[in-house]
Amino acid sequence: MDQAWDPAAPDVMALPSGLLIRGRGLSQPLPAGPLPTFALYLLGDEPPGVPWQARWVRWPDFRLPADPADARNAFAAALERALTGRVEVACLGGNGRTGTALACIAILDGVPNDQAVAYVRERYRPHAVETANQQRYVRHFM
Repeated sequence: MDQAWDPAAPDVMALPSGLLIRGRGLSQPLPAGPLPTFALYLLGDEPPGVPWQARWVRWPDFRLPADPADARNAFAAALERALTGRVEVACLGGNGRTGTALACIAILDGVPNDQAVAYVRERYRPHAVETANQQRYVRHFM
């Protein structure tokens, strides 16, 4: 397995299983340290190419995924990839869509739906999951 994320690094979130996933905002510079081995990008338009494997979920800012089934599959793929590599989940700012996706991934890893937003806000960013619709999406995810 490649070197894992540093669990003490900013924006690296530990899941209940111990797996680590980094969230970030693409509007910020790439953080120092190892590169992702897989990334899940949550944007309204297709992201630019990167030198690591990536998957794109069409997801307009402040909204919900255009295709919820595709998003769920992408979240499951990100969780599976975290078993053997460094997974990054990112949108433009790193809060709303990224926080929502991280909450859904946490649910797939065993966090109860009604606790997932608080889990991500405590372990990733306090302002993760920005809108009421995103919070509802997390509560009803699966």
